Amino acid sequence: MLDLTHDAPRPKTLSGATGDWELVIGMEVHAQVATQAKLFSGASTQFGAEPNSNVAFVDAGMPGMLPVINEGCVAQAVRTGLGLRAEINLSSAFDRKNYFYPDLPQGYQISQLYHPLVGEGEVLVEMGDDTARRVRIERIHLEQDAGKSIHDMDPHMSFVDLNRTGVALMEIVSRPDIRGPEEAAAYIVKLRQIMRYLGTCEGNMQSGNLRADVNVSVCRPGDYERYMESQDFSHLGTRCEIKNMNSMRFIQQAIDHEARRQIALIEDGQEVVQETRLFDPDKGETRSMRSKEEAHDYRYFPDPDLLPLEIEQAWVDDIAAHLPELPDAKKARFITDFGLSDYDAAVLTAEHENAAYFEAVVDGGAGSRDGKLAANWVINELFGRLKKDERAITDSPVSPAQLGGILDLIGKGDISGKIAKDLFEIVYTEGGDPAQIVADRGMKQVTDTGAIEAAVDEVIAANPAQVEKAKENPKLAGWFVGQVMKATGGKANPKAVNEIVSARLGL
Repeated sequence: MLDLTHDAPRPKTLSGATGDWELVIGMEVHAQVATQAKLFSGASTQFGAEPNSNVAFVDAGMPGMLPVINEGCVAQAVRTGLGLRAEINLSSAFDRKNYFYPDLPQGYQISQLYHPLVGEGEVLVEMGDDTARRVRIERIHLEQDAGKSIHDMDPHMSFVDLNRTGVALMEIVSRPDIRGPEEAAAYIVKLRQIMRYLGTCEGNMQSGNLRADVNVSVCRPGDYERYMESQDFSHLGTRCEIKNMNSMRFIQQAIDHEARRQIALIEDGQEVVQETRLFDPDKGETRSMRSKEEAHDYRYFPDPDLLPLEIEQAWVDDIAAHLPELPDAKKARFITDFGLSDYDAAVLTAEHENAAYFEAVVDGGAGSRDGKLAANWVINELFGRLKKDERAITDSPVSPAQLGGILDLIGKGDISGKIAKDLFEIVYTEGGDPAQIVADRGMKQVTDTGAIEAAVDEVIAANPAQVEKAKENPKLAGWFVGQVMKATGGKANPKAVNEIVSARLGL
């Protein structure tokens, strides 16, 4: 079980010419809300549609068009907040964030700066060393996404696709509690896992469904502790923001490069300038995008077209009452109820589809099956084969009922482990009912002791020299077991074979 008492993160230390430095990282994760319509219009959010086909008049910034809030988006943000143990603000409001960009036709983005829908929460990030780090969530607010500028379709012109314009985003803002590249990636993984369990975000980074802005600064050992005591950000150094990261690997590379860049500047007597930077994966380095001052440079003001958002506690309570079991709780239950190791439980709960498959295997049939045996088959046999074929669990050729049927045959002693693996391969490639396949193809395990004794006697009689060696070295009895299994086509019960061989050899 994880030790959740260790709240203090383990800092990543980098050595510079003048001593050691520690990393301080805060993240702003932009998660697309899983809804069929946009935040303020009824336009579709379908990914991959023809350019500019999912655009309503309000998305295009047409004169006189007024936004109408999508209640489903609000519910999804509340659901996410509850999943992150966050405060839900019954009163919130929308603001206009003013800036110009070709793919932002309104000339502003509707967001929530001053009064967000969700307040402070937390995420427990598993670090692979039997501990979890607590990362504080400062806020979650709803906002619209911008469109997409396309620069590689013509050598002389750029194109604009407004399909994403107005799509609802949840911006999840963390405190600067993350202390290294690996922890940053683990934080994104955990956040994605929770939202996928909740059904509030698909979490597909490749399609832009989930992306992060990473704020990086460096400080001397001890400065972070001083910040935690005083909440004075001056102890943490000047931060730079790395924009629009959509890869775990690139996030880690960007953080490492940016931290080393800042250390080199400081040790050279220069100042780190607060700015927004981009990461170039080909060069493995960050580069300046624009200067970054404070948020008021966007000239925020309350959106005059939207009334303050007022929600009722009873509505929030109803959402809370229908939350699914979340990954931490499910993992703990798997360990307790099925006796699984921490590692196996983590693998099975990494995705909610994996957990659902496993539980369907365990709980299928006439009664509950052995959890450890089921976990072993799901993780090693099924997941291994699916990975080899690059298939998702939702596309598995072997259903939970079929895998459960194989486990039932093992439990009844009808098939051995070796036969079970052969049977699994048949079911995977050809389908069918496992019990019927065993019956039709004569795969049932030989449990008749008379038949096994006859096979053992035949092998012993044919190998007198090996018998003498085995009597001198009992470990060689395994050779006879292997010969008997070979002679019976692997159908003999291995336990019975071992017992009879030992008895015949007088071991």
